[in-house]
Amino acid sequence: MSANPNPNPSFDECRWIINIRRTLEEELESDTDFPVCIFSVPKTLRSSDPDAYTPQQVAIGPYHSWRPELYDMEMYKLTAAKRAQRHINGDHKFQYVVDQLKELELKIRACYHKYLNFSNEALAWMMAIDASFLLEFLQIYTIEEDKLTTTYSSRSMSHLLDSAGTKAAHNAILGDVVMLENQIPLFVLRKIVEVQYSSLELADDMLQAMLMGFCEELSPFKMMKDLPMIDISECTHLLDFLYDTIVPKAELNSEVTEDVQYQGDENQPKEGETDDPVYINYFFILICKLLSMLDIGPICLIKKLLLSRPVKFFFKLPWTILSKLPGFSILGKPSQYLVFPEDNEENQSHAESPSRRHMNKPPLVEEIAIPSVTELAKVNVHFSATVGNISTVRFDTKTATLHLPTISFDVNTEVILRNLVAYEALNPSGPLVLSRYTELMNGIIDTEEDVKLLREKGIILNRLKSDAEVANLWNGMNKSIRLTKVPHIDKVIGGVNKYYNSQWKVKFRKNMKVYVFGSWKCLTLLATIMLLLLMTLQAFCSVYSCRNFKFISDSNRLVS
Repeated sequence: MSANPNPNPSFDECRWIINIRRTLEEELESDTDFPVCIFSVPKTLRSSDPDAYTPQQVAIGPYHSWRPELYDMEMYKLTAAKRAQRHINGDHKFQYVVDQLKELELKIRACYHKYLNFSNEALAWMMAIDASFLLEFLQIYTIEEDKLTTTYSSRSMSHLLDSAGTKAAHNAILGDVVMLENQIPLFVLRKIVEVQYSSLELADDMLQAMLMGFCEELSPFKMMKDLPMIDISECTHLLDFLYDTIVPKAELNSEVTEDVQYQGDENQPKEGETDDPVYINYFFILICKLLSMLDIGPICLIKKLLLSRPVKFFFKLPWTILSKLPGFSILGKPSQYLVFPEDNEENQSHAESPSRRHMNKPPLVEEIAIPSVTELAKVNVHFSATVGNISTVRFDTKTATLHLPTISFDVNTEVILRNLVAYEALNPSGPLVLSRYTELMNGIIDTEEDVKLLREKGIILNRLKSDAEVANLWNGMNKSIRLTKVPHIDKVIGGVNKYYNSQWKVKFRKNMKVYVFGSWKCLTLLATIMLLLLMTLQAFCSVYSCRNFKFISDSNRLVS
């Protein structure tokens, strides 16, 4: 039985050919103005928390439109479309909105990085209905401020939506509409509002009022009152508008970034930690090589004795077993250099190359080396909450104060942050400022005690069940994202580390760790070498007569 050449049975090849031919034949003048901006989250990001990137209540746009578990919301979407039809200017029907969106089909398709297996008309109808529902959802955030002259009444949706945001279904929808895979182009919303008010300028004012109220309610950061007005025409979708309120364009244009691929930080050493076995093993091998090259006194005699096969087998077999035990494995290769030098010469390149390559090779992952909040508090570093976005992060060296923006945590905060970070990482333009901020917070927050200290300072507003949930959220944020260097935040990290490392308590602890607690390894090596030499000498004297050797006590030398 032959396999099906098409792994996706629902894929329409004829429609695909028609769309490709039309795209190539028709010129899309504004193609460069609408680059790909709506992505599907890659597996490396999705694997850490799939639910944070997958809609649970409502599908907006084409990526999740055919999921059966989301069909229940289609009735509410159609209800919103009926109400939107009543507010269309003139005697136009909803079909008029669909016809307007048909003309934007190529622009709409250009915004999605995946092929959309929809006909022109089906895509236009989907966009019109989903946009109507989204606009009705956004309006509840502007009703209280009376920025809109028209409001929609919706008794059928009253159990889903409420301006206070206390209903479970409302919170679920709130999390869904900010997901990266659940976006529709913002120019689709502008077109529908323009049809309703017959003016693009008025439509932008209405949409601006909706989005600003929505972001003020949704953003984890407190929005500044003097925040510059965001140009609706320059935003690609709802998530992009929210991103611009958190990371201003001015800061994006001033930052320079260097990216490296990041696949997780669980196994990376924190500050003050190193890959001890590799370096210590190399250090031991180097010392033992020097000892093995000595050709004086009893060392030469012992080396000749050990070359005999019976003695070699007698020592090699038990030592091989002993070196496999925990705590003794680090002495395996160094002893081989000393006791069995000829075996080492045969495998020298294989034994040394991996260690040398590991030592000289730059790390695959760069991790922020910064003390935790608890450690900083012990050296009298103060923490101060600021009102605003990420641009307010700074460290005052004179007062030893780390200024961080106030951030609130609720049931949707993790979804918001993860999708913002994913969008920033997948968006080809601009530095990864928000990602660097999450790396900073991940670096200073290790335990719930760190969260407690920041909460007491007003930096963290916790609406979750416990501080441990916030700590776990930050510690899980930096798995499988790209690390980046952002000068503004890197300057803060450098200032904190410089101040921390200059404190006498830290210097004393590090010196004790390096020169006192770290010296036992070298002493253990010397003691082991001496023990091996004495055991070898005792075994030699028990087999052969040592009467030809005498000890001269006054000179402490062994002579023949």
